[in-house]
Amino acid sequence: MSRVYLTGAGPGDIELLTMKAHRVITEADVIIYDRLANPEILDMAKDGCEFVYVGKEDGRHTLPQDEINDVIYQNALKHKVVVRLKGGDPFVFGRGGEEGAYLHQHGVNYEIIPGITSAISVPAYAGIPVTHRGVAVSFRVVTGHESPNKKESQIPWENFKTDDTIIFLMGLHNLPKISTKLMEIGKPSDYPCAVISRGTTKEQKVVVGTLADIVQKAEGIPTPALIVVGKVVSLRDQLQWFENKL
Repeated sequence: MSRVYLTGAGPGDIELLTMKAHRVITEADVIIYDRLANPEILDMAKDGCEFVYVGKEDGRHTLPQDEINDVIYQNALKHKVVVRLKGGDPFVFGRGGEEGAYLHQHGVNYEIIPGITSAISVPAYAGIPVTHRGVAVSFRVVTGHESPNKKESQIPWENFKTDDTIIFLMGLHNLPKISTKLMEIGKPSDYPCAVISRGTTKEQKVVVGTLADIVQKAEGIPTPALIVVGKVVSLRDQLQWFENKL
């Protein structure tokens, strides 16, 4: 009987892959992977393992999500061990819930293997804790990318007024809108903000600014990138460690 593993690949640093993810990757008959999964992970696969790329990039999708769901299902009909490898965590804006529901509807056995989400690990590699005693007791994770086909935004901007730390995933192209919206709801223009590109990898780059100037400062920074807004950004001066290690 086949089994599909909806597997989190972590944020980029290959050593942040979990032991369980490593095990199923070495057992896989086929690995269906996305753009944000570190390609070095594929080197762990056994001889004869098949690889299927279904990556998505802003404005360019190899396959739409409904077809990706079917690719996973069709491979489950042919193979005993199917690994669906997704950057970060499959349940944090990873469409893992949709893929799991599709497999359930088609009677396919599956397991979820959580991955270390970039929402926490990437700021950590930039020396920015998402919570810190006396500074922030909570954090919110928000999608920074919404379908252009939506008539109205589902992001509840007004609810962000009192948030300590706000983390936007996949939001670099919407950075001007994000910074403007946060100032419109009352966040000060000098509120700390950081953009972290290619976090946890040797190509990591961090830009620190304020809501007023972050768009200008982050111009040209490559994707994938994550945005952190909050007073915790100021702790980077004391906690920056990754760049010092390289």
